[in-house]
Amino acid sequence: MNTNTPATRPANPRFSSGPCAKPPAFSLEKLNDAPLGRSHRAAIGKSKLKAAIDRTREILGVPDDYLIGIVPASDTGAVEMAMWNLLGARKVEMLAWESFGAGWVTDVVKQLKLDAKVTTAEYGEIVDLAAVDWNADVVMTWNGTTSGVRVPDTFEIPADREGLVIVDATSAAFAQNLPFERLDVVTYSWQKVLGGEAAHGMLILSPRAVERLENYTPAWPLPKIFRLTKGGKIIEGVFRGETINTPSMLCVEDYLVALDWAESVGCLDGLKARATANAKVLWDFCERTPWIANLAVNPETWSNTSVCLKFTDDRIQDGATFAKAVAKRLESEGVALDIGAYRDAPAGLRIWCGATVETADIEALVPWIEWAFEAEIAAQNEAA
Repeated sequence: MNTNTPATRPANPRFSSGPCAKPPAFSLEKLNDAPLGRSHRAAIGKSKLKAAIDRTREILGVPDDYLIGIVPASDTGAVEMAMWNLLGARKVEMLAWESFGAGWVTDVVKQLKLDAKVTTAEYGEIVDLAAVDWNADVVMTWNGTTSGVRVPDTFEIPADREGLVIVDATSAAFAQNLPFERLDVVTYSWQKVLGGEAAHGMLILSPRAVERLENYTPAWPLPKIFRLTKGGKIIEGVFRGETINTPSMLCVEDYLVALDWAESVGCLDGLKARATANAKVLWDFCERTPWIANLAVNPETWSNTSVCLKFTDDRIQDGATFAKAVAKRLESEGVALDIGAYRDAPAGLRIWCGATVETADIEALVPWIEWAFEAEIAAQNEAA
């Protein structure tokens, strides 16, 4: 039991799951090279956008024959751009084990009105990936941001699949292994593992996805902001930094600074190691503490970025009220901001452990969670 106020506070209390903490030692002065007030079509703008694409390929390990584009509307825009352009050519299977995956199901079934097979799992669980028909076009999240459940490293998507695999990887990219050779569309936003600014998305396409784009025309109209082909050919400029709509050059500069930092910590391997070290502090906390547990049931599916926790103590009278009170108490103390569970998820806490978070801050947070838990139990008993 920890009833005393902890002596050490996290140096950075920002544990939000998006937008996420900026890279350590970030300052606005690092953005001074942003070409503000210049056209993104000017030589300097094009060079910045191309650098963002080229360095993404290098650090994330994207194959040379895959295309990388900067697109509008964050990860959501990138996922919907992929679905609106690519789906409908063959049967579709939608996989969902958290709220964002469920959102993609709604888009495909109710907006595109496709007769898709929908396979779901409860929060904390994952679908049976071995039972998926990989000859269909498959849409899924790689890491469930709102459930803390991820595709395990041990699972391999069949190499001889006939369908396309479309993956929302926004809380996995730069923190987990993404087997690009088995993935046809990968999307993410800058605001997650690298702590970039919101509003811009990344769309990564395999040669198989490009072939589909150039040989299939959807039955529905495509708004200008979604169009990736012209005259039956891919618009190659999109994947050289000639964006569909006007990007923020300040945000582009911020992303380049984040990529600089990623390189300084060892690129992808370093980023993954930092995230896993952060998450392990919470995994170990759950292992030794009887009243809290990882929402993800199978350790192979434990996320190392969006770690979701649930309170399990029988003394708790109202789980949702209790979890919100703990999160509010931690925020009022200034030790943890924005760590309440996602609105559609089970009651609990959601603590971002991506690479921009320092392990020492997660370690400092744990005693505060213990303190807030005991304080809320006491408050509950007094009110009874």
